[in-house]
Amino acid sequence: MSASRTSKSDNTKNTEQTSATPPPRKSPIFDGRLNLEQQRKRAKELLRDLQNGKPGALARFKNAGHPVSHPEIPALKLADAQLIIARENGFSSWPKIKAHIDKISERNRQITQGTLPTLDAKTTLHLRCGSDIRHGLNIAGFVGDFLEFADPFCQGPVPNLPLDQFIQIRADFIADAYHITPKDALARSHLEYASLATLGDYEQVVLWFEHDSYDQLILAFLMDFIATTRPKTRIEVISVEKVPGIDRFIGLGQLSPELLIWCWENHRVPITDDMINFGRDAWSAIRSQTPLDLATFIKAAPTAQPLPHMIKALKRHHAELPDPNTGLGLTQQLTLQIIQDHGPLTIGKVFGHLMRSYDPLPYLGNLMFWADVQRMMDCNDPLFTITSDVPDQNWTDQTITLTETGTATLAGKTNFLENFTGIRWVGGIQVTSASKRVL
Repeated sequence: MSASRTSKSDNTKNTEQTSATPPPRKSPIFDGRLNLEQQRKRAKELLRDLQNGKPGALARFKNAGHPVSHPEIPALKLADAQLIIARENGFSSWPKIKAHIDKISERNRQITQGTLPTLDAKTTLHLRCGSDIRHGLNIAGFVGDFLEFADPFCQGPVPNLPLDQFIQIRADFIADAYHITPKDALARSHLEYASLATLGDYEQVVLWFEHDSYDQLILAFLMDFIATTRPKTRIEVISVEKVPGIDRFIGLGQLSPELLIWCWENHRVPITDDMINFGRDAWSAIRSQTPLDLATFIKAAPTAQPLPHMIKALKRHHAELPDPNTGLGLTQQLTLQIIQDHGPLTIGKVFGHLMRSYDPLPYLGNLMFWADVQRMMDCNDPLFTITSDVPDQNWTDQTITLTETGTATLAGKTNFLENFTGIRWVGGIQVTSASKRVL
């Protein structure tokens, strides 16, 4: 069961759902397809800006590792500016960005003409923590089965309990947090967990994940599950943090079918015993009731990590624990900061700011964010007020305004845990008003 994403977006579209449908995550922002002529034009503009002394142009050269100085500017050529554009897009040279664009363009032509080479087989299973790439995989020519497992361990209790009890607790949380009928939540939860037993029925299983805590916590669970069940099949993982041409990569759901093929060809690696053991240890730390266990695991992780995006995601997950001065988790703190910076604004716009610029590693879907906002309202003295212009207005369009208590809490003049009357969870760690004495 899940708060699965049907998409991954920084906006507030697709917020309506049926009682059995979990909340969506973020929908496409940019598909990652670079245009060669556009990049050439950007290079010409950069060179012209540099020669005209426009602010920022010289800094772009230096930030990209070009040791240019003022006396050398008149001698710079278009090739120098093209190198900067290439590096800004994640490539070491202009020929490499050109080769990438040519390859993606060829994939687009093959998709259009139906002449794609064989990528996978009917005996392949693609496992993803959401349905956001399912259609894209079909367009790209993948023919294997698709399985969604999307229990959002980044929210709600993640206790160290036997599986049947664990599923019940997760389903109860999902039903309450995302306003899903309990019966439907539990039924979907049982279906999702039971579906994992089919991994061994395939010759190849490919896990599609990105770098945020939503994905990486599920990946840690799957490493533990695979270690326990040991399915006799070839298992591979695609874990992506950056995509050429996307300044702020949020997730695989942003990508065009051509870029999904690029991920398949450039980021797919076999699961190793080191990955499984590292993931199992991470899963144990996530489920621990003690904050020290999670912090210790993060601190002790080797520089060369078997799962390269796990520790960064766990650091973001750990940041949801209450700050000693404010009592706020990072999402709570950023929510108040956005309202303070921009004044009263709709909750949907707060979410947009959070995803686009404030959160260092965004992972929430819009309804997941709304659940967090509602949880912040469990207090004696409100941090903010929420008002509607019309009756039964969608929550995304309701206006949220900071109160004096919210301002004081954000400044650390008062601690939210002394005001908080509810319960929230960071993995296996319960956060209540009493947590101030423990964390």
